[in-house]
Amino acid sequence: MELFRAFRSRNYTFYFFGRAVSQFGTWMQRTAVVWVVYSFTHSPYLTGVTIFAETFPSFLFSIPGGVMADRYNRYKIIKVTQVLSMIQAVLLALLLLTGHMIIWAILLLSVILGIINAFDVSARQAFVHEVVADPADLPNALSLTTATAGLAQLLGPAIAGLVLNAFGAPVCFLLNAASFAGVFISVVLMKLPNKAARRTDKNVLAEFAEGFDYLIKTPDLFMLILMLAIVSLLVQPFNTVLPVFASVIFKGDASTFGYITSFIGIGAVLSTIYLASRKPEAPLKIILLISTILLGTGLICFSQINYFPVAMFFAVLTGFGSMAAFAVCNIIVQSESAPQMRGRIIGILLMAIFGMTPLGSLAVGAVSQYIGAPATVLCQGIICLIIAMCFAKFLTKPSPKANLNDALVKETNELIEENYE
Repeated sequence: MELFRAFRSRNYTFYFFGRAVSQFGTWMQRTAVVWVVYSFTHSPYLTGVTIFAETFPSFLFSIPGGVMADRYNRYKIIKVTQVLSMIQAVLLALLLLTGHMIIWAILLLSVILGIINAFDVSARQAFVHEVVADPADLPNALSLTTATAGLAQLLGPAIAGLVLNAFGAPVCFLLNAASFAGVFISVVLMKLPNKAARRTDKNVLAEFAEGFDYLIKTPDLFMLILMLAIVSLLVQPFNTVLPVFASVIFKGDASTFGYITSFIGIGAVLSTIYLASRKPEAPLKIILLISTILLGTGLICFSQINYFPVAMFFAVLTGFGSMAAFAVCNIIVQSESAPQMRGRIIGILLMAIFGMTPLGSLAVGAVSQYIGAPATVLCQGIICLIIAMCFAKFLTKPSPKANLNDALVKETNELIEENYE
């Protein structure tokens, strides 16, 4: 039961299951959008543009998103973003149901979703600290929260592949719209103290500049986010060319694409289960180094194997390394950030992901047009191993003697006091 100890908090239980339902719908929609664009255009480059259209706006609006998560009531922000996301999904479904299959319209709706996500993700990530009753359960809660994304990545694309073949993309979009209702209901059912908006005379940019100044003065957090940014730019966009592997390399269809993504999700789930059940004294930075090496190794082997069952083993390895690397960075950044800075530091973390990944998706899509998908993924795997070597000295450096759990308890108590003032 130690694996699920965070569920002792009533509010966190609602948060967890509501978010899990939403993540399932999100992965179904992402899979459907990518497959629809690729099936109509047969262009890896436009597939990269599609991913760019959703993720890059999240980078552009991460600054106000992070500041709002620190300044305003996160509970209310989440409710608003769920309603807006639901509307976006419905509009996407109507676009296809009415026969208006226009690529630019799909890209526009993806941009709108990216803007919404900039505010939603910052608020939801920081909101975890408000829904856990026992501060000692925070590390476990952060791991379990990351696990929801891995579980959704496992099952969402597989279900999407089946739904795409049986009913079409609009049904995937409508199911995603329905999933946002789950989050909204779970948030409404929570019992939280009233938290007044933090009064400040500073503008958004000034507050966010404080976050950057804090990050520069905290070198361990800075190095982690820098490493994640490089990996997000050069390695993580490997999913841009997965439709090519499904249709060309493995001679499959939408179901094949869903299976590949789901096997990557299996690895993601295994990594989050491991992180949630790890001992508190386990060295997270060493885990990050090993995860990065596993990610690079998985990509290299996956790119060179044409036999589907064996390739899926390395897809699992890739998913494990990819999710573990992100999860470890997320846990350390959220755990070690000062409570009053947490929303802004999470916003910077999201900038590292949402800013670099879409740029990488464009580059990967363009490069694969010339050298092919297997060669592109092979290069990404090699680059990943080089990144691991470059950051190995930092990641193997002895950690501070201060106990991380003690720091978490202290910071969370401060946060609880702020909420009740």
